[in-house]
Amino acid sequence: MRELNKHLLVLMLQKVGGMDGDNQSENSQFLLLSMSESPEQQQILFWMFLSMYLVTVVGNALIILAISSDSRLHTPMYFFLANLSFTDLFFVTNTIPKMLVNFQSQNKAIAYAGCLTQLYFLVSLVTLDNLILAVMAYDCYVAICHPLHYVTAMSPGLCVLLLCLCWGLSVPYGLLLTLLLTRVTFCGTQEIHYLFCEMYVLLRLACSNTHIIHTVLIATGCFIFITPLGFMTTSYVRIVRTILQVPSASKKYKTFSTCASHVGVVSLFYGTLAMVYLQPLHTYSMKDSVATVMYAVVTPMMNPFSYSLRNKDMHWALGRLLGRPFQRPK
Repeated sequence: MRELNKHLLVLMLQKVGGMDGDNQSENSQFLLLSMSESPEQQQILFWMFLSMYLVTVVGNALIILAISSDSRLHTPMYFFLANLSFTDLFFVTNTIPKMLVNFQSQNKAIAYAGCLTQLYFLVSLVTLDNLILAVMAYDCYVAICHPLHYVTAMSPGLCVLLLCLCWGLSVPYGLLLTLLLTRVTFCGTQEIHYLFCEMYVLLRLACSNTHIIHTVLIATGCFIFITPLGFMTTSYVRIVRTILQVPSASKKYKTFSTCASHVGVVSLFYGTLAMVYLQPLHTYSMKDSVATVMYAVVTPMMNPFSYSLRNKDMHWALGRLLGRPFQRPK
């Protein structure tokens, strides 16, 4: 299904791109030249990103399998965590395999339609990550601040509806920005000293005026990212207030440790996004590639550890999945 959607997207991008006579032809391409042209450094980068990719894939796959195989984890919190892992799994698969091939190959070209397809999935999946984190913050808020109403407030039907809403916003948003980029003119073969096709990188290579698409990017980005961030901040502030009213020190510590992992993931995710996108287009440079790698590679790799290291239920489920069960938490 994913390959069919990707094929349909490529055909649509080629068709839309062909509507503008000054735009790219189907044969035009970009060259992904990575962050370094040194063979020694490229080998180091290859093994580094391969290791990170394998850790990300194995970690998120184990989270999904553990949650799906243990009926005790069939709750709203783990339902959204499994979907977050699923999103992260395909998030890194969209970019890292092509990067690894480029590190080892002399041909570093990527077709115009292929570059826009990569961009589409990048935008859609990072948006979906963002929205799922917001929903998880709401779930945490209800569980801690309104525990007696949790079962009814987070019913299975509402959880599915919230997840569908996340997908319903992410897919059109990625499509909107990608289709807007098809109206931008690129002059001949372009060299991208970067790891993958990213919005700001492509806008910097454009020959035509990019003011409109950059304005749309900032305006829609503020809505699609800043609004959930404000929602999450409000939720966590209320959670902290509720925790401070708990008389038991042990319960305070347990709840704080659970929320700390959520806050850590959110801080890393939004901090790196802000470093990349909350700046004028003309100031964007190679140094921002480090921040992009953080949200596009490091965050998906860290999520399984952040959400499972202090979680006894996840420890037990993962242990049983691997054939080394721990004592079941009470």
